[in-house]
Amino acid sequence: MLIDGAGRVFAGRRLDSPDAWQMPQGGIDPGESPRAAARRELAEEIGTDRAEILAESLDWLAYDLPPALAAKVWGGRFRGQRQKWFAMRFTGSDADIALDTAHPEFDAWRWMTANDLLDAIVPFKRALYAAVIDEFRRFLK
Repeated sequence: MLIDGAGRVFAGRRLDSPDAWQMPQGGIDPGESPRAAARRELAEEIGTDRAEILAESLDWLAYDLPPALAAKVWGGRFRGQRQKWFAMRFTGSDADIALDTAHPEFDAWRWMTANDLLDAIVPFKRALYAAVIDEFRRFLK
């Protein structure tokens, strides 16, 4: 969860689902720590890792894909994801964010309030996002 100085959350609009907004996320490479993966994924997805880690989620959180979607994505090999979340304070400027990365995932981005993010997220991730927001609420305004 990348948080700006006004306490808003970064959200990107997915290239493959124009109505779907989400926070940056991704996998952990073999031998990589969750903390290092979070920083790497941030840079890979939004072109910058200018952020300081404020907190780590106490637990791993999970979501399941709807069955119809599970058959289409990730070659049908996975049903969802188990994730470790980090609250990060953005230390750069908006000009540091560049979505034209080597493997773009987003075609637009904006800073959102927690409530706006919950309204914009796909329904199957809403409970997970609510848990992340609740855990990191102290960093939001």
